[in-house]
Amino acid sequence: MSVLSGIKESVQQVAEAISIAVGLEVEIVDNKLRILGGTGYYHGRIGKEEEDGNLEGNYLYASVLRTGKTQYVEDAQNYKGYDMPVVGNTRLGELAEICTPIILKGDIIGIIGLVAFTEEQRHIILYKRESMTVFVEKMADLLAAKADQQASLENAEVIRDEMSTVLETAHEGIFALDRKGYVKHCNNRAAALFGTNKGDLIERHISSIMPGSPAIKVLDTGRGYIENEEIFKVDGKQHHFIVTVKPFMSGDEIDGVVISFRDIEEAQKLVYNFNTRKIKNTVDDIIGISENIMLAKKQALITARSNSTVLITGESGTGKEMFAKAIHYASAREDKPFVTVNCGAIPENLLESELFGYEKGAFTGASEKGKEGKFELADGGTIFLDEIGDMPLHLQVKILHVLQNMRFDRVGGSKSILVDVRVIAATNKDLEKLIEEGRFREDLYYRLSVIPLSIPPLRERKDDIKLLMYHFLKKYNSFMNKNIEKFSPEVEELYMNHDWPGNVRELENAVEYGTNMAFGNVITMEEVPARILRKEEEMDRFRNLDRPLAEQVKLYEKEIITKKLKQHNGVKETVAKELGLSRATLYRKLAELDIN
Repeated sequence: MSVLSGIKESVQQVAEAISIAVGLEVEIVDNKLRILGGTGYYHGRIGKEEEDGNLEGNYLYASVLRTGKTQYVEDAQNYKGYDMPVVGNTRLGELAEICTPIILKGDIIGIIGLVAFTEEQRHIILYKRESMTVFVEKMADLLAAKADQQASLENAEVIRDEMSTVLETAHEGIFALDRKGYVKHCNNRAAALFGTNKGDLIERHISSIMPGSPAIKVLDTGRGYIENEEIFKVDGKQHHFIVTVKPFMSGDEIDGVVISFRDIEEAQKLVYNFNTRKIKNTVDDIIGISENIMLAKKQALITARSNSTVLITGESGTGKEMFAKAIHYASAREDKPFVTVNCGAIPENLLESELFGYEKGAFTGASEKGKEGKFELADGGTIFLDEIGDMPLHLQVKILHVLQNMRFDRVGGSKSILVDVRVIAATNKDLEKLIEEGRFREDLYYRLSVIPLSIPPLRERKDDIKLLMYHFLKKYNSFMNKNIEKFSPEVEELYMNHDWPGNVRELENAVEYGTNMAFGNVITMEEVPARILRKEEEMDRFRNLDRPLAEQVKLYEKEIITKKLKQHNGVKETVAKELGLSRATLYRKLAELDIN
């Protein structure tokens, strides 16, 4: 569509005004030679094309469009470049014409033609050519200005529509305030968060919507803020938001502020989903090459192919959650949520609402909006019930119901919610023993352990210990910006032979401690956690009980003297005095006990 076609009514009004003013017929075409306005004969041709629409032709209008210069035709009947209209077999009596381009910002957007059909009109063109030219060029400028104004208006409307689309597609509520703090614009999301409509918010002062909002200070200081937690109470209702405020300027002056805000629960859900979806653990992330761990990894991959419930058993710290994530991210549900619930870490009175959510007003202190539970958050994905052995008996019944029917009721609700969730449970307890003690339901146990997966303790996968040590060393070197290269042979031997009751978690903690404490590029016995050293000393004594008494006494003497030497930085005189020995006796014992 041409620029002039956007102001058709104005084009026709100008054509008629010119005709009345100068006593000539008027024709106005756009840059495609389409007639947009005219008087007399030309009025009936509006919408048609002059010169057959040939912009490359040799006729008058095409030439003016190319050159951008006003042209005059004094004798149209004999002018070769004139496209004389023909009605039937008769050429119309066009006698003369002034043809002027309409120019907007250097572009030719159309033509105004003043046409003489009578000798009297021809006389006006011939003898008043200069004044006619000035007049028609003014009219051309008027049309160009009108077209520019219309284009600017349309552009503004497009920008407004685009901004409106942006505002309405934003997930946050948005207010635009003027410099006095009144709401000039807002989106439907903002209205929904306050439980009202846009009309009720626009033109209100922000203090009546967000009482005490720091956004007012931003209008004075020009210093905005990001993601501030704010609570407002309006008409008896409490609103809990995460708020960002930024000023917008007009030159050096603050022209207003933009407030974006979202509900705190939605923000928390977003963070939760980000954390659970983005931090993936695959089978390849499980460090280990021992036969036991390779078998467990293979079983995890096989398990991922189905939707059956899995029960992962193993001691604390063996990596049960890593296996649960590995199963999830190897399954068809990998793009859906992985939601973790630690059944032993949540107070019993809160666990039910945490798992199944609650309706508004379900109990004292409940949110007015209600809350989704972890089963709803996990819809389509996987829920990991860690420490399932700590779940109270009354909730075990509800878990069994969900496993059987994939539906549940929120706390305080009466409407069943249907979900599609795969359940993976884990425990470090003996569930069969708990069943005998009446602390765990037998039917739930069988429903959970459709696919059992046992994770071996670290003491049964000693081939993996050194591999894990250096994996964690690399990790904590990066975290702490250190460059520790290795462990001393004594530490490697100690860690390889330690029983690791806390399993992989305990080993990782030991490496983290050593990375923190080491000054050089080697982790030595000095950087081994004290609890591990004490445990090894106890084990050494236990292992030495079957030796002859004299040998046990020597080992004990060696241990005491070695500790004293370390305590006194190798000053033998001080050690001898503290142990009640002569220097000669101490030196003899150092040689006998092979203490360097």
